[in-house]
Amino acid sequence: MLNISNNQLHKKVDLSQFKSGKNIFNKEYYKAFNKFLIVFAVLGFIALFVPWTQNITGKGIVTTLTPAQRPQSIQSQIPGRIEQWFVKEGDYVKKGDTVLRISEVKSDYFDNKLIERTNEQINAKVSSVNAYQFKVEALDRQISALKEEEKLKLEQAQNKFLQAKLKVKSDSIDFEAAKTNIKIAERQFNRIQTLQTEGLKAVKDVEEKRLKLQATQAKIISQENKLLATKNEVINAKVEIFRIKASYTDKVSKAESNKFTAQSSGFDAKAQVSKLEISNSNYKVRNSLLYITAPQNGFINKAIKGGIGGTFKEGEGLVGIMPAKYDLAVETFVRPIDLPLLHIDEKVRVQFDGWPAIVFSGWPNVSYGTYGAKVVAIENFISDNGKYRVLLAPDETDHTWPKAIRVGSGAKTIALLEDVPIWFELWRQLNSFPPNYYQPDNSVKGNSKKK
Repeated sequence: MLNISNNQLHKKVDLSQFKSGKNIFNKEYYKAFNKFLIVFAVLGFIALFVPWTQNITGKGIVTTLTPAQRPQSIQSQIPGRIEQWFVKEGDYVKKGDTVLRISEVKSDYFDNKLIERTNEQINAKVSSVNAYQFKVEALDRQISALKEEEKLKLEQAQNKFLQAKLKVKSDSIDFEAAKTNIKIAERQFNRIQTLQTEGLKAVKDVEEKRLKLQATQAKIISQENKLLATKNEVINAKVEIFRIKASYTDKVSKAESNKFTAQSSGFDAKAQVSKLEISNSNYKVRNSLLYITAPQNGFINKAIKGGIGGTFKEGEGLVGIMPAKYDLAVETFVRPIDLPLLHIDEKVRVQFDGWPAIVFSGWPNVSYGTYGAKVVAIENFISDNGKYRVLLAPDETDHTWPKAIRVGSGAKTIALLEDVPIWFELWRQLNSFPPNYYQPDNSVKGNSKKK
């Protein structure tokens, strides 16, 4: 009965008196189901308080722990042409083994005797350097000889100058003596002339004294001329000294100029020798690069540039190689909002693609088929996919990772954080809140020690 009428029939008529009413109102329906609902509600309420491990999940790939152990491509430092292969894909090679031989494609290096001809050029330039050195030494000897000759010439000119000065002094003394003689002659002439006037001397005596006076006057003029000539010799000696100095200065300067020119040419020849030696060394190294060798022990993965006769540029990958020995690791990516929750040495669970596993992300102890790892590196700059890269290494205290894992296979990661009740985790997920900010135990202990 719906009991939608104001005239309610069940209040006026007792339906339980009827047979059908007895069967309906006196029977308990869904008794077992109701008990199940009660038990389920009780268990569900208790389960809300069961501990749940908060975690950060991510996807990544298997890689190697160090960059030197990762797959790489063998490249050529010079452009060339493939001539011969010495390996095939899948071969194991040791460090230094020849992988392939190439040839030059630049016309500057086609000459097979390029190194020999360069050596000949070096020897010729070395001879040129030696010749310039000999020329410098010869000019040094010439300069020394000129300076020695200048010294002797100056000494000779100085001697002439001293001789001229002494001669000037001697002539000046003779000139003074002539002056004295003429004064004496004049007095004698005047005296004899006076005596002759007084009748005491003859005319003959006066004439003799006049002749003597005239001779003395002539002698003083000659002596004065001689003194002037000697002074001119002194001046000429001075001029000669200056001329010798100027002449030999010019000769020495010219010889030194030739010497500096030879030295400059010698230095230029030395520079050319150095350039040729550098070129020769580069040619030798370039010849060694015509054989591409393995950089480390490993397996040849794939010939990137196959065939014979194909050309390539410098730095272009030719063949891929996988190192023989490597330490496995997993690189995973986390959202920026989860990055502050990760720390170095934090525990992480890893599930590898192809390995069966039963995973309960909130109960890691119940999960099966996952392997332990720890965080060894956290990238400081965001990747192209908008997430941060985290590198994981095997946890030595956990199960050993499977040996059949290959680099490049996929992996799922679960970073374990704080333990919280299930009701709290459900409330966090419904509200899209981040996990609790978590500090690992070792960092907390370290901080307490510092305090």
